[in-house]
Order: sequence, then C-alpha cells, then structure tokens
Amino acid sequence: MNVTGLMSGTSLDGLDLCFADFGENENGDFHYKIQAAETFPYPQDLKKRLSSAQELNAFDFILLHNEYGRYLGERVVEFLTKHKCKSDFVASHGHTVFHQPSKSLTFQIGSGAEIAAVTGLPVICDFRSLDVALGGQGAPLVPVGDELLFPDCDYCLNIGGFANISFRRNGKRVAYDICPANIVLNMYAEQRGKTFDAGGEMAASGALCRDLLDELNSLEYYSEQGPKSLGREWAEQHFIPVVERSGISVEDKLRTLCEHIAIQIASASGAGKMLVTGGGAFNSFLIQRISAHCRCCVTVPDDLTVNFKEALIFAFLGQLYLRNRAGCLSSVTGATVDNIGGAMYRR
Repeated sequence: MNVTGLMSGTSLDGLDLCFADFGENENGDFHYKIQAAETFPYPQDLKKRLSSAQELNAFDFILLHNEYGRYLGERVVEFLTKHKCKSDFVASHGHTVFHQPSKSLTFQIGSGAEIAAVTGLPVICDFRSLDVALGGQGAPLVPVGDELLFPDCDYCLNIGGFANISFRRNGKRVAYDICPANIVLNMYAEQRGKTFDAGGEMAASGALCRDLLDELNSLEYYSEQGPKSLGREWAEQHFIPVVERSGISVEDKLRTLCEHIAIQIASASGAGKMLVTGGGAFNSFLIQRISAHCRCCVTVPDDLTVNFKEALIFAFLGQLYLRNRAGCLSSVTGATVDNIGGAMYRR
C-alpha cells in the first residue's frame, strides 16, 4: 500500500507529510520505505488560531475544523504533485485541541470529509475517539508502529510536544506520555524571540535551579501508574504554573526543564537500545543530559526518521485500518479491548 500520513504535534512546529509504501512478508513481518517527506510550516495566522482553538465557541470551532481540513487537503495535493507520488489513501492524525480521557473526551480537528473532498482520495482519520469510548487513554498510538516497524529497539522515545516512550514489558507493549517537552521548551524560547532553542544553546547557558527541579519531579503525575497520557490542558494547569512561580531567568528555566525531562526519561527506561525521534532529538544539550542519566544506549537515527517517524506511523495505522487489524493496543491505552481506531471518508 502507498500511503500519505499527516501529523501535527502539540508544539505546532508545522504539518508533517510522509509518503511511504508498506508490505508484509510471508512471516507476517512488516517492512516500509519512505519515498518522500516534507514539513509545511504553518502560516502565522493559522498557527495562532490552532493554538487558541480551545477558546472558540462551538460554531467557530466547527468552522476552523472544516477550514483546517481543507488546508490539510490542499497540502496533500501540493505535496503529492511536487514529489510525483500516487497515493492509495491518506491517513491524518489532525491537530489535538482537547484531550481529557477521564471525561471521555478527545478531539483532533481537521475534517476528514474536507480532506477527501479536496484530494479525491479515501481518508482515514479520528484515530483516538473509539479507544477513549472504550475506556482507554486514546494515546499514545505510535507504539503499534514501534512494535511492528522497529522490533530491534528496546525503547522507542519520541520527544515532541510531550516526551513519550514505548517498550515491551511482560510480553506486552506498554507506552505512556512521560512529561512535557517541546511544548514548554519552545514556549520559553519564544520569550527570547526564537521559535525554539536550537541545539539547546540557551539551556546550556543557564543555571540549574534545584528547588524548581525538585518541585517538578514531585508532581503527582509522575507517581501514577500507566496507562496515562498528557495534554495541553494538564501542562497549563499543573506544570507551567510551577515553572512560572520560580521567578528565574528564561535560560535557567530551560536548563532546569532539560534536566527534568532527562531525569523523567531515565526513570521510564532501563538497559538496552533507545531510539530517539521527534524534534527534541535535535536538541543536542537535551540528548546529552538524557545520555548522562539513562542506563540505555541512546541512539538518534537519520534525520528522515527523526523528523517523520510519527507521520510514518500514522500512515501505517491507516493501512492497519484497511487490513482490519487493531492499531490501538489495550495494553498501551488501557481500553477494554484492542481496537481498530479510525473513521473513513471516501467520495
């Protein structure tokens, strides 16, 4: 199957598109090849609207849901035309606005109907809702791809808006969100007029604040057992206020946040090989601190895998949907059963 996967993370770095082909051999092992991949930075106006979508009234929220769906469809057409790719279908994650599984609530905007109307291709989207309805966290969803596409890695760590990890324990795949990452690192970098802290240079120039570090490490979430997941709401309510109360400089905040992230990642992992992907993999200072705290061998792969692994795996989730195979693992999300998350639109 030739699939176009779309991913937009909570840190709003941009829209990732990945065109890949997937196959399965006689032993049931999957293989893939990324044929083309590209990130489309969001126009400033759209980025601003997506970042504040949770504040919209119901009518304007649905308008944005549809408008963003058209935007996604237009980017797919542009991407496939540019790279001369012929896609069988599109698998779109959308952009998460609300994620509160305890209230049976999750919503990723980006209308699949609009994407299908613009592209003329079948579209699979809304991957999380069924899992949440079945009592699960609806997240993370990447672990099924970690399990089937990267079987040689003991741990798969993604550092995006939030850091999340997946690994096998007692014969089952488990995964959960570890802690906030780029969603807060980028926020403080922006206070210095930068989109992100390139290479962790600002963090490296700062001083570690032990009081803030201890307070962050003692947050209740870290003592909870999985399955568990984080969303923007949790960061705004429980995490950022702690950082703000510290009253320290931006550089010191970034330095302390990197240490906190590294400590929490080390706490979540053990010995073996750890594959690190996501935008945070380019933060060399953060990777240095993770390596200093972890017992495992920290491995950052090629740039293509670092940047587009999540978009690749959502493409993979789409082809699992068409194969009538579960993409949401109950051992990961806590749902009552494994389930085939997603909804299809086709014209």
